[in-house]
Amino acid sequence: MSQGQYKSTKNKISKEFAARLDQLGPGETIRAIVLLEVKSSEKPGVRGRQTYTQREAAVDRVRQAAENALKDIDDILSGIKGRRLDKHPTALGSVLVETTAAGVYALAESAKVKAIIEDQGVSLIP
Repeated sequence: MSQGQYKSTKNKISKEFAARLDQLGPGETIRAIVLLEVKSSEKPGVRGRQTYTQREAAVDRVRQAAENALKDIDDILSGIKGRRLDKHPTALGSVLVETTAAGVYALAESAKVKAIIEDQGVSLIP
């Protein structure tokens, strides 16, 4: 499955990640972080430091907006070999999924998805 078949995903998946996806076999799965498209009704440009309550309210708005996209994500994943690993979105509006390369590309086609990045392990540098 070549990324060339998926023109509209060009800005949602990096070239490097697409190259790794192209190396996967048809049934192989990969973990990916799906950054959901979160529209905020708040006006940008908050001046000064926000209070704890304001920051908490902003996180709640992001999570709620991202929560609204989960049904679409689940519908896409149910049609292919894939599953959502996070029960709820993070404070940044992302969810972790496990799916095939075709699943990553299908998710990238959704208007509810802003970007998809590979879930990579973190290790200490010796």
